[in-house]
Amino acid sequence: MTLDRRGLLKAAGAAGALNVVWPLSAGLSPAQAREAAEALGADYDPAPFTLGVASGDPQPTGVVLWTRLAPEPLAAEQKLPEIVEVEWVVAEDQALSRVVARGTAPASATLGHSVHVPVGGLQAGRHYWYAFKALGKTSRVGRTKTAPVGSVSRVRFAAANCQAFHDGYYAAHRGIARENVDFVVHLGDYIYEHGPVGGDHVRDHEGPAVLTLADYRRRHALYKGDASLREAHAAHPWFLTWDDHEVVNDYSGTGGGAPFMQRRAAAYQAWYENMPHRDNSATAALPDPEIHRARRWGDLLELTVLDLRSYRSAQNLANGTILGAAQKTWLKGNIDRAPDSWHVWANSIMLSQLRGRPGGSYMFTDQWDGFLAERKEVLNHVHSSGLEDLVVITGDWHSAFVDDIRVDFDDTSSPLVGTEFTAHSVTSGAYSADWNATNGPLMGKANPHLKYFEGNRYGYDVYEVTPERFSTHMRVIADRRDPLSPVSTLTTFHVDRGRTGSYEDPATKNSPAQWRRD
Repeated sequence: MTLDRRGLLKAAGAAGALNVVWPLSAGLSPAQAREAAEALGADYDPAPFTLGVASGDPQPTGVVLWTRLAPEPLAAEQKLPEIVEVEWVVAEDQALSRVVARGTAPASATLGHSVHVPVGGLQAGRHYWYAFKALGKTSRVGRTKTAPVGSVSRVRFAAANCQAFHDGYYAAHRGIARENVDFVVHLGDYIYEHGPVGGDHVRDHEGPAVLTLADYRRRHALYKGDASLREAHAAHPWFLTWDDHEVVNDYSGTGGGAPFMQRRAAAYQAWYENMPHRDNSATAALPDPEIHRARRWGDLLELTVLDLRSYRSAQNLANGTILGAAQKTWLKGNIDRAPDSWHVWANSIMLSQLRGRPGGSYMFTDQWDGFLAERKEVLNHVHSSGLEDLVVITGDWHSAFVDDIRVDFDDTSSPLVGTEFTAHSVTSGAYSADWNATNGPLMGKANPHLKYFEGNRYGYDVYEVTPERFSTHMRVIADRRDPLSPVSTLTTFHVDRGRTGSYEDPATKNSPAQWRRD
């Protein structure tokens, strides 16, 4: 019988077992914390590269390479010199014999002994392999890929979101690592600021809070302890955005007093230290990493990554903003200058309207539903600019949705401007099967633009894009309690180029779901 991490913690609490505790519990030594993590299925790469390697933000001539030195991954402070020189190498082959770039980078205690190496001078549309060396040890070899230029006939990429460590194993990331994709987009909730304390499933805000830089560093190190996550990072370059749990549930980046702003700064720094993130300037990455960006994959796809946390106001204000003034101006300008291609927005929280029942209120105003005027303003701008072939990919909900995007969701005759695909979570708990069965039809009736809802499964999405069609393959795992769970395709939706709106593939249309619009 398999048990998920939550089940192991509960069983340990009930039995009084001392060898299965929450690894971030107070009072544990780094060795005890690591032993507890390993009892929950974690393991780590050999020191000092325990957290693995990663690459990110691929462009035609280069990528950013990442690693972090953490000989004792769950320690509050690493027993390392103030600065450690890290060698890096990039090659055309996995054996690293055909070297195309090499150098050194300082890993400082100030940034958790992390390194972010912006490698340039590479050729477009090619795979490369890379590794690091420090303290006489060599890291695992990672693989990355640069963006192509010019005519592109196909791109495949994956999206993941919401991966609570205490809710299960990362079989979804194991699947992503094995996918033939060009890159991965992470849509947020990479970590959760809450988790079990002791032997039961208790939220951290009911026990010790995650407040300091050391707290967030240890949280990231625990999550990187899942081998499948490290494998997915090493297999493909990633684009990144964040949602709320990287800091605290439902936060507004512009709200709160000094204690919250200190907490946010600690969370942002830990996130930066542990991600293959490229900022516009190495000196400007902190205290506020710049997440939003637009990147092209040849002439086929333009990816727009949005930051829907850092600049938002409070919800439900007449003049509220989820984008912030500067990001909104930037987004509108990109829409005006958009190339003739597919346009994909990486969007951490649901853009489409979602009422819980006919005539009911919005289910969650932490989403774009809490910023009605700005949503209508942005979607009107999409329509008035003539932008076509817009697909929005979204996380957060722990369930899969497919929506038509209308300028005015309350007016079924208003212009249709795009399609939104909301992906299943990697592990984070969804609503119960009973809730989904009851509320799926209610949501379908209350939201005429909602075409599909499935909430009983976990996994990730793979997108296959050609000049003629955008296809979303919903990959699901069999059991999040099983780290080796097999992956299958639940269903596939298509969007045809030049035609707004999606349709389900006939071959998968009989797959289980709690709502389908016939």
